[in-house]
Amino acid sequence: MQRKIQFLFVFFTLVFSSSLLAQTGSIRGFVLNKDGGSPIMFATVTLLETNQGTTTNEEGFFNFSNVEPGKYTLYASYLGYDSTTAKIEIGQNGVINQTLFMEESAIKLDVVEISGRKEEAKTEVKISTIQLTSKQIKTLPGAGGEADLAQYLQVLPGVVFTGDQSGQLYIRGGSPVQNKVLLDGMTIYNPFHSIGFFSVFETETIQNVEVLTGGFNAEYGGRTSAVIDITTRDGNKSRFGGLVSASPFQSKVLLEGPLKKLNPETGGAISYILTAKTSYIDKTSPQLYSYADTAGLPYNFTDIYGKVSFTGKNGNRLNVFGFNHVDNVKYENIADIGWNSIGAGLNFKIVPTSSEMIIGGHFAFSDYQATFTEASERPRTSGINSYELGFDFTFYGDDSEIKYGIEVSGATTSLQFVNPFNITVEEQQNNTELAGFLRYRKAYDRLVVEPSVRIQYYASLSEPTFEPRLGIKYNFSDNFRFKFAGGFYSQNLISTVNERDIVNLFVGFLSTPDDVWRLNTQEKTTSKLQKAIHGVAGFEIDVRDYIQVNIEPYIKDYTQMINLNRNKQDQDDANFVTEEGLAKGIDLLVKYDRNNLFIWAAYSLGSVTRFDGDQTYPTNFDRRHNLNFLVSYTFGADKSWEASLRWNLGSGFPFTLTQGFYQDYSFHDGITTDYVTDNGDLGIIYSEDRNSGRLPYYHRMDASVKKKIKFSKYSDLEIVASVTNVYNRENIFYFDRIRYERVNQLPILPSMGITFKF
Repeated sequence: MQRKIQFLFVFFTLVFSSSLLAQTGSIRGFVLNKDGGSPIMFATVTLLETNQGTTTNEEGFFNFSNVEPGKYTLYASYLGYDSTTAKIEIGQNGVINQTLFMEESAIKLDVVEISGRKEEAKTEVKISTIQLTSKQIKTLPGAGGEADLAQYLQVLPGVVFTGDQSGQLYIRGGSPVQNKVLLDGMTIYNPFHSIGFFSVFETETIQNVEVLTGGFNAEYGGRTSAVIDITTRDGNKSRFGGLVSASPFQSKVLLEGPLKKLNPETGGAISYILTAKTSYIDKTSPQLYSYADTAGLPYNFTDIYGKVSFTGKNGNRLNVFGFNHVDNVKYENIADIGWNSIGAGLNFKIVPTSSEMIIGGHFAFSDYQATFTEASERPRTSGINSYELGFDFTFYGDDSEIKYGIEVSGATTSLQFVNPFNITVEEQQNNTELAGFLRYRKAYDRLVVEPSVRIQYYASLSEPTFEPRLGIKYNFSDNFRFKFAGGFYSQNLISTVNERDIVNLFVGFLSTPDDVWRLNTQEKTTSKLQKAIHGVAGFEIDVRDYIQVNIEPYIKDYTQMINLNRNKQDQDDANFVTEEGLAKGIDLLVKYDRNNLFIWAAYSLGSVTRFDGDQTYPTNFDRRHNLNFLVSYTFGADKSWEASLRWNLGSGFPFTLTQGFYQDYSFHDGITTDYVTDNGDLGIIYSEDRNSGRLPYYHRMDASVKKKIKFSKYSDLEIVASVTNVYNRENIFYFDRIRYERVNQLPILPSMGITFKF
């Protein structure tokens, strides 16, 4: 381990020294919207005298390296904006920082320009990566008239969603705890509310979302399946504004504006954004949707998020943010579930005036507490209190990039519950993790390579991991690309979700459990980490500038997974046991985006199995076939109308069959228990073939129509009429084995929402 660290130190030193010896200079900066100061992503920036061109990233950042000394003209363009230029002069070893401001064009074009995304696709690997913006999210028919990230994630290839109620996302064979969800660099432990339509994130605050479904590089660690990286936007730097909205499901308010107005000369500003939303479907549903549940839909949640952004000269920036998410569910005579998550953090970026290095960092802390009380009075509680700290350093070269960083995180986790055999499981663990990563990207004429490595040290376990990863893309032509990615991954966080729960809403967490056994050998494990190996390949095909096809076969080998011991019947039995898993499949995505029509068609064929030491079985989220179709059309003389339709088809989930019933006596009085006259609980005898049954196919159609009424440049009214489950499909939620009754997902839910922006 020491030699590996010494090697990385020497490598970083050589890279930094070589940049100092260069005789050429660099030109870098940001492209921003003049009205509000928001970044313009994927704008084209050209150095006219050299004919060099590049595109801006998600932060509006661009960079030219190895520029010969001289005078140049920077030219920026983007669809819907007036182009802009700036005159600059650079000397030897010079670094020029330039901010370009663009104004929205008064002339609206109907012809779609080739996006900067296509140029990025040729120079970035980004396999198994899908980028989303708030604009894209809002093309989806929103449940209750509200578009939400949780609903859009469901249409992505490789993503399986388990239902409208207590829904969870499973990404290419990984369970929710194996997916890392980041908000401005901070880990969010429960990102989705109990009613499966809504996440904790406000759509209007989202700037960019990256969903990495596999093969992700070494910048991301601590998870073995996937990453959802969410970046929020800054508040408006020029004027006060916001919105208010209401629907039968929820209402929300957003306020934003400058604390110090944008300086067009330097780009300096201080701004804020504050949003809050609360649901009241539990109050409105008895009147509006009594046919769904006469007692009403028992969901209630509240989300609050605030952020203050400081922007300085050259693009230096500091963001300070905080949030509080609350979720409550009360199923009559079944369970009361609730969780509360609170946290705060900051992130920054420093762009030194005379150095080619860019420095970034983040710090955050959070507290998540969950409770679950069943009618059987078997309470469960779980909590995770954590902090995160990280720094990263980026060097931009000629068609290359080097980024490295260090991260420190710690967590205190607690768990207490009573299992179906009346055995109490109680754990409390403290854990600290140290990590370092190095990523290098180089774009050649046709080939792009991105090797990276992550060294992770789990201090509480005294266990290090060495995780090499590799991404490759080869451009056969401008319109046909091959790509590959793979690597090693680890994590120590496990979830308390039990697949046999009727209402699977309790999400608890635990790190580094002490008592972990292999069932097949009845021995303690030498490693308490969960580990996986990814391999992903595929093709990107641009059939036309407006038609893209993406094909990706993949495999994820979960070499060790740690789960609750569902067969624990004695206090001395192991609390946790290991399993192995294998996920494999192929994802197909076709996108059409031209003029007023957007079409998205995604099909996934997959298989997800586990081996528990005794048998190989399909997981309860093993959906072999999954098809999502989305179409959105803008129409009207002023393009103020938008119609959207989404249809999902999925094969049935596996479940364990029932073989019989018996009377279960607790023998609480020991041998003197009168089992002849006492009434025991009704116990279930499950089939020995785990998950050998299959539920019926799932399919559902959602539709919406939007009308935008514009009052002025900054104010408008948007009216949305939507229908969830248009043809009232009876999709199964769960089956009550004891009462032999089928309980369905939500029926048809028409709604209307109104949003006023100012």
